[in-house]
Amino acid sequence: MSGNRRKTAAALAATAAISLLASACTGQSNGASDDPSKETTINFWHGWNSPNEVAGIRATVDAFEKAHPNIHVKVIDNMTDDKINQALRAGGSKAPDVISSFTTNNVGKFCSSKAFVDLDPFLKKDGIDPDKTFPKAMNEYTQFDGVRCTVPLLGDAYGLYYNKDAFEKAGIKRPPQTWSELAATAKRLTKTKGDSYEQLGFMPNYHGYESTTEHYLGGWDPKYFDADGKSNIAEDPAFADMLKTQKKLVDDLGGYEKLEKYRTSFGDEWGAKHPFHTGQVAMQLDGEWRLGMAEETKPKFEIGVAPMPVADDEADTYGKGYLTGTIAGIAATSKKQNAAWELVKFMTTDTDAVVNFANSIHNVPSTLAALKSPKLKYDPRFKTFLDIAANPKSTTTPPSVNGGAYLVSLQNLGFDIEKGKQKDIEAGLKNTAEEIDAAIAQAK
Repeated sequence: MSGNRRKTAAALAATAAISLLASACTGQSNGASDDPSKETTINFWHGWNSPNEVAGIRATVDAFEKAHPNIHVKVIDNMTDDKINQALRAGGSKAPDVISSFTTNNVGKFCSSKAFVDLDPFLKKDGIDPDKTFPKAMNEYTQFDGVRCTVPLLGDAYGLYYNKDAFEKAGIKRPPQTWSELAATAKRLTKTKGDSYEQLGFMPNYHGYESTTEHYLGGWDPKYFDADGKSNIAEDPAFADMLKTQKKLVDDLGGYEKLEKYRTSFGDEWGAKHPFHTGQVAMQLDGEWRLGMAEETKPKFEIGVAPMPVADDEADTYGKGYLTGTIAGIAATSKKQNAAWELVKFMTTDTDAVVNFANSIHNVPSTLAALKSPKLKYDPRFKTFLDIAANPKSTTTPPSVNGGAYLVSLQNLGFDIEKGKQKDIEAGLKNTAEEIDAAIAQAK
């Protein structure tokens, strides 16, 4: 696990800060007029902060400087969105030229406000075809409205972790592949204890760790917006189907209140007492970082990893999943954009650079070539996430002009549905779609 992995709620809360960042530097780029073959120094700001992550970035930059001895990189670690915002407002020689962000939801804001420069001219100049370089979903979340202002820098793939020992005791031969199978398996694995649980097969509640509407929707084929940019959640049946499916699972496993009471007994998501580590839940939706975290706690059972189950009518797409990740871009305020591009290009498209960085921080590589590289080092179970990343049917959440606000609206509807406050799901989706459209219109 890496220190940059935030709870989804925290990631969505960062939208406001990033929106400030983007609005702080609207306007056209200063132009890429610098000569990258001349002696120069560029500033690279990123948010990674744990020792292995910082070391991984340092090794990547060292390899870059060895290949480009005239370009010196000043690396600033552990940069929050607020600090980046302040630096871009202030400008000057100390401001970042290259920025890495964990908030893919805000690519729409980065691109539409011109906070980051359009990278398409740089890619074309160097003959790099994004469609052939990056996995499909990662390719989608790094551009907005015809403008590609970011490129992927490692990714995150979500799958299903399961307690193999619990499966064996229950006589379950394989992990579930559809949501109906997930429900049946969760029920078989659930052991009640008084008015609570000795073991819960799966925690479906949205406040369960990583259990968000967008992560669940990775098992469907959701179209969040129509061709005109309007919210499509009330029109696409995938959204109502997922919300109904999740609500039924909540009810089947004991109901919202009973599950919530049990959930409050869980340890911290990032600590040793995570409910999957302790055996309190037998199956867990989570990202690729969980495998290393869980093994570090020396669990008393064997951990299995599989793709997350898909919608029943999408059974033939089993193997796909939800993808997100880290992005890299060039600040529009930079006067060294050609030199900055050399660093961005190296970090995001050089196969060895991507592989080495992925090996060092245990994230998913972000190019198709790196995903197949024999130099990748990983636990055999980690291949599940590599396959999800390479799967063209894997999905992500599209950028929007106001960041992840539409996801917050959808998640709030999910909260109301699971607790029984909103019983008419179709009406709820219609009202939420109107809320999303109004917020986007206001943001333009």
